[in-house]
Amino acid sequence: MGVVAAVIMGLWLGLGVGSGAIAPDPSLLSPNPLPNGAALFEVHCIGCHINGGNIVRRGKNLRQQTLERNGYGTVEAIAQLITQGKGNMSAYADRMTAPEIEAVAVYVRDQAEQGWKS
Repeated sequence: MGVVAAVIMGLWLGLGVGSGAIAPDPSLLSPNPLPNGAALFEVHCIGCHINGGNIVRRGKNLRQQTLERNGYGTVEAIAQLITQGKGNMSAYADRMTAPEIEAVAVYVRDQAEQGWKS
């Protein structure tokens, strides 16, 4: 009986029960936290695409209607464009990871759906 009690006490103490231990922030537990699409957009894209516009080619903006008209109405299509580039737009496959590219694509799609409201 004493061995069982010792094992239970050891587990109880090992789990931090009664020790005032604070659980870690869950975001720190994930080895690959989700990238912040807005922050990545600020770093890589806003120079040409401020507020969803396009300072290089006005007709190639990131507005919902334009994205859909040009075949980029989905996150997947936007991510492919970011990855491979096209025309004047550089490819970002060598500058961002796949999860970062997807985060930017989701951000662009969401902003387009909201009309690029700040």
